[in-house]
Amino acid sequence: MENLKDKVGVIFAASGEIAGAVAKSFAEHGAKVYVTARNLEAVKALAEEINANGGRAEAGQVDALNETEIDRYLQKVITDNGRLDMVFNGIGSYYQDAGSGTPTTQASFEQFMNPLQRICGSQFLTSRVAARHMIRSGSEGTILLFTASMSRTKTPNMAGFASACAAIEGLTRVMAAEFGQHGIKAICICSGAIMETGKIQGMINDFSRRAGISREEMTLNYTRHNILKSGPTLKQAGETAAFLVSENGMVFNSHIVDVDCGKLNLL
Repeated sequence: MENLKDKVGVIFAASGEIAGAVAKSFAEHGAKVYVTARNLEAVKALAEEINANGGRAEAGQVDALNETEIDRYLQKVITDNGRLDMVFNGIGSYYQDAGSGTPTTQASFEQFMNPLQRICGSQFLTSRVAARHMIRSGSEGTILLFTASMSRTKTPNMAGFASACAAIEGLTRVMAAEFGQHGIKAICICSGAIMETGKIQGMINDFSRRAGISREEMTLNYTRHNILKSGPTLKQAGETAAFLVSENGMVFNSHIVDVDCGKLNLL
């Protein structure tokens, strides 16, 4: 099914596993995708994989926290194609930098601010620059933001990361209200823990070691609230993103879409 046939999309922080899955799904549904990251070699490999599988992809080096680089790259995409249909930013943060696992009384101000500046700040930059280019080019596209379910769970020792996740949800609603007059949609994917990713497996290893318990016991902390027997996969996250930026996905404009297969502890 090619519900994104001839669409043009840019993926920021595409060296990450979730962003990579989104890029692959966009391409599988017919879009031309530009995959970018600070690590050019990583996104070159991703572009080669997409092209080898019959898709259309081009790699570029862009720091998703550098507004000048973002602006220049999106201008290139517009110049080459005359349009920009969707933008996704998969930026994340190493949990220790974000103060995750550190009690709020012990976390430094820098640890608290790190995810707000890095995660929410990057979403702000890529989204607003993309909106400018969409408005100028008349592209009635979709800005797809990315956050995590920590925004609406009651989890201790996650002050900075949880605050950043909640801020991204608020940002989504504000941008949808502002950009709607130009036909631009703003939607946010809120992902639960995707167990196959290296980031989640690394956190399980570190947290189990700190707590002095087995990996199996720590894994239960991530899965005990699942409504179904299994949680989301990378493929499912990518396919959800592809639907949300399609014509039918516009019904979710301004909404936060949970990609977690249902969680008992999610508000």
